[in-house]
Amino acid sequence: MTGSLVFYGILGIVTTVFAFVVNRRLFVGGGAGRVTVLEGLYYFFGLASLGLGWYFNVRYVHLYGHRATYVGYTKALFSNWAADSAAQDYIMVNLVLLPLWTIIDGRRRGIRAPWIFFVMSLFTSLAFSMAFYLAFVERQIRFGRRKEVHEAGPAGGAELGDVRTPATPATEGFTAIDTA
Repeated sequence: MTGSLVFYGILGIVTTVFAFVVNRRLFVGGGAGRVTVLEGLYYFFGLASLGLGWYFNVRYVHLYGHRATYVGYTKALFSNWAADSAAQDYIMVNLVLLPLWTIIDGRRRGIRAPWIFFVMSLFTSLAFSMAFYLAFVERQIRFGRRKEVHEAGPAGGAELGDVRTPATPATEGFTAIDTA
């Protein structure tokens, strides 16, 4: 293991822990309930991506030694026309769309420090960061629903297990019921 791998590994752990710490209300005291199947799938595929990505990154660093840099890594992505196509997609998603999406959508949803998912992607993997962002969104939605029920109380007419999401342009015509 090289010093750079350890350094980036530590930064990956720190950014991930930071995301959990600043959003701890979603994970403690039953605020969002237990992990759902969908949320569990996000965690599973995020961790699978992390493991696979780090396997290849370790091999890259050991193969290129001191020449293993972000610039060298990015240049290596563009090795043929097919790779060029995938590489430009990856770069656009990771460096432009992911930060725009997580920061804007995360703020709208009430996720604290949503920018951390972009920073996290620089030290973990794009798929890991996206998967964990989606898992946090799932928890935030459930947290918001439970909070609405709690605030409405018995006078609000809502009973536990009869929580409906308000209609938004994206959900208009659909009613979701949380029975967890």
